[in-house]
Order: sequence, then C-alpha cells, then structure tokens
Amino acid sequence: MKKRDNILVRKAFGDTAEFSEAKLRNSLTRSGADEQQVDTILEAVFDKLYDGISTKKIYRIAFNLLKEKSKHLAAKYHLKTAIMELGPSGFPFEKFVAELLKEMGYSTKTGTIVKGKCVNHEIDVAAEKGDHHFMVECKYHNQSGTVSDVKIPLYIQARFRDVEDSWKKLAGHQTKFHQGWVVTNTKFTKDAITYGNCAGLRLIGWDYSQKESLKDLIDDLAVYPVTCLTTLKKSEKVLLLEKQIVLCKELKAHEQVLKGIGINNIRMKTILDECDQLCKNMSVSIAD
Repeated sequence: MKKRDNILVRKAFGDTAEFSEAKLRNSLTRSGADEQQVDTILEAVFDKLYDGISTKKIYRIAFNLLKEKSKHLAAKYHLKTAIMELGPSGFPFEKFVAELLKEMGYSTKTGTIVKGKCVNHEIDVAAEKGDHHFMVECKYHNQSGTVSDVKIPLYIQARFRDVEDSWKKLAGHQTKFHQGWVVTNTKFTKDAITYGNCAGLRLIGWDYSQKESLKDLIDDLAVYPVTCLTTLKKSEKVLLLEKQIVLCKELKAHEQVLKGIGINNIRMKTILDECDQLCKNMSVSIAD
C-alpha cells in the first residue's frame, strides 16, 4: 500500500498536524469496516492528499467511499457529525442523553424545574436508579473543535450543590447518593477534567472517560440519532427533529411520520432498512 509521510492537514480551527494513517485506519475499523474495505478507502484517500488538506475534506472522502460499500457503516462513521446536527436548540441532544440513560436502566425526566436552597433551577435531565439520584446537565456544541473548559464544571457544581441541599430534605432522600453529571458531545479541557474529578462530578465527553465515553455508550447501547442516517436528506432530518423524532428506534416505531414529511414508500423501505442495520447491537466502536 502507498504511504504518505509528513503531509500536514488543517484541523477545524486552523491549526495543523501531521496526517495519521493509523488514526484514519482506526476510525474506519471502529465503524465496522473490514480490513479489505479499510485498505481500499485508505488507498483512495492517499491519492488525494496534499499539504494543507482539511480534516473535514479527508473525512468527506472516506465517508463517501464507505457509503458506497455500506450505508449503515457510513452512518456509524458519521456519528460525531450527526450528534452535532442535533440542533440548533440543543433540546434534541438532551432528549438523546435521556434515552441513553434509560437504556442504562435509569428513570429520567427532561427540562424539570427544581427548587434549590437558594433559587430555582431548570435541569436538563434528572435521572434516578435505586438509591442514586443525578442532576445531568448537557453541553451541546454544533462545531467540531469546540471544547468544554473548566468554567462548565465549576458552574454545574455550584448549581448541583444548591439542588442537592433541597433534594436531601425530600422524604427518603437523606440516605440517597446524589451527584451532578456533565455530558458533552465534544471534549473537556484538562483543567475541566481535573476539577470535575476533584469535585466529585461525573464527566462524560465524546471520548472521555475510557470505556464510558459518549461514543462508547452509544455504541454499546446501539442508540443512534436519526441524523446518522445516510438515506435521509438534511432537510428531512430537520423535519423529523421538529416532530421530536430524535432516535432511529423512534423512527422505526413511528414510520408513518416519514410519509408525513413527503417520503414515498420506496424510500421509506430504504430508510427503515438502514435503521434496522444501524440499531443492531454490534460489538464494534464508533469512529473518532
């Protein structure tokens, strides 16, 4: 196979880094592509590399090639971008996080108002399981490269302490374990992670923490957003989100909504077939 050494690629915010064949190979493998498919795609990408090429363009080349071979594998490779398409309000991301927690065995409520010791707070997701009670705050970003810095967990911890003081006064809550969570679809800075761990917050980022990151949880639970689907147009994804259809499994359960947004029977079958493939719980990881 051809190699391309010392090619500089341009990242989302303009900084550069050396092209990593290993990283691209790993992301394709994690999507579920087999070795032959990965090698073929790498060859095609190598032929198009040049100094200054954007990581976005590399991703688009690889995505289009993978889509030709397997739509549902391309959908998984598209996941990080698909999560960023759960906007612009951020509410679909909150609902998405709540559904992930339900799959983990938690009971959840979204957008609840809780009276704290000092002031009222709107909580993105309140989650309970047994004697554990959590305040989950969702930090959604729609741009690659945006990070959650230390101000985020500092702010959430202050809110959580005010809420916790109120929760502990509820009947049966004196002995319960209470904790604040922060879930983001991008990365935490090192200071955010250091503070969060020191303060006792649970942090879940795109690739944090190891084996319990957002991408790992999505993969393990096979809970995928409709924005993953390669068989849907961007305008159709927006219409589904407006109708509060966020998950592929919701689309499967309410397939007639596709007719409601103008999709014919032939395309419906193609879309639902991709949903079926994507929602199967496969033991592979998500692309970076």
